[in-house]
Amino acid sequence: MDKNKLSIVILAAGKGSRMKSPKAKVLHTISGKPMLYHIIKASREISNDITVVIAHQKEALKEQISHYFDDIHFVEQDAINYPGTGGAMKNINAKNEKVLVLNGDMPLITSQALQGFIQTQAEIIMSIFDLEDPSGYGRVIIEDGQVQKIVEQKDANDAELRVTTVNAGIYAFSRDILNKYIPLLSNENAQGEYYLTDVISLARKDGCSIVPLLVDEEHFKGVNSKIDLAQSEMIMQERIRSHWMAEGVIMQLPETIYIEEGVRFEGECVVENNCRITGESLISNSIIKSSSVIEESIVKDSDVGPLAHLRPASHIEDTHIGNFVEVKKATLKGVKAGHLSYIGDATVDKGTNIGAGVITCNYDGIKKYQTVIGKNVFVGSDSQLVAPVTIEDDVMIAAGTTVTSGTIESGSLAISRTKLRSIKDFYYKFFGKKS
Repeated sequence: MDKNKLSIVILAAGKGSRMKSPKAKVLHTISGKPMLYHIIKASREISNDITVVIAHQKEALKEQISHYFDDIHFVEQDAINYPGTGGAMKNINAKNEKVLVLNGDMPLITSQALQGFIQTQAEIIMSIFDLEDPSGYGRVIIEDGQVQKIVEQKDANDAELRVTTVNAGIYAFSRDILNKYIPLLSNENAQGEYYLTDVISLARKDGCSIVPLLVDEEHFKGVNSKIDLAQSEMIMQERIRSHWMAEGVIMQLPETIYIEEGVRFEGECVVENNCRITGESLISNSIIKSSSVIEESIVKDSDVGPLAHLRPASHIEDTHIGNFVEVKKATLKGVKAGHLSYIGDATVDKGTNIGAGVITCNYDGIKKYQTVIGKNVFVGSDSQLVAPVTIEDDVMIAAGTTVTSGTIESGSLAISRTKLRSIKDFYYKFFGKKS
């Protein structure tokens, strides 16, 4: 379908009280991005006119979403005078002839799952599915292939509560239908709200065509609690892992691996069990070994781990990062850092070896400072490099040395050790002799 023929409205004004959180429901994250992000991303694949209706925590919501998208229209709902889903549609001016209404708490929606709304021709199309336990959903009454009405659970009688066909919460309307019936909505119901679902009953009385569209529960699953959030996360993670394995990434025990939505892989990559890769990380022709964490970093032609941690803004290239090594905001090219080291706010050039227990002391309690290490430097075990410091090419740092600042010139040996003292019988004087 031509993007110029479909407008999309995403309802994201609710508090989400069942989440039991001060954060707006649609800002809770799935695979590293707000729930609302995933819905907008799918919507932009099929429409050029996307409106998000906001109210609760509207400024925080606009700020976060605008970080990812700059072509979204925001409309503020008058939730005091016009509460409910019908009230949310009061000030919508859709550009296109068909209007698809989505909920902001359905992060598993894809553009492919929405094709039925695009391909079906009717004045109103509404999504349905059948549930063994329909508790919490509006019941859909269907006769002769047409939707007769939708009854919210809190307003349903006993016979209607026994219906297992439920409203999946997604609708496609002709723009004329919305323009005609939204102004006619009433809030005379148990909750005192304006229901978008009442458009169905009003349109039905006038003989409009209302076609039910059976959809699968996975894509249209709503997130109303932390349990729903966790279940949706599992589904999203399975999709992400399956996508990258289909692209050629080897994953060992993939169900134990967490990969966020913005992560990219290139070339031949291996991710071992229990790894976590987040942010906009790029892994290229590399091995991420067991139980390692990669945050917003670039790893090229390298191996990382096991049990290593790359914190944000790390750039690792042609490098070996071993177990219990932490790197933060540092660039390492052609480096070996085998174990038990912290390298932060640093650049390290090729041929350099970082020994066990080496620390770049980058923070003085107020500011952070840079450590620059050149080529072919050997940094001995248990050394501390107190930034700001520059170590030029072809330098040896003796084990146990503290480099306090300044520059260590090429070809030098840097060593700072106190003379070893051995005090005879001190142990026995301090603890006493054991019988």
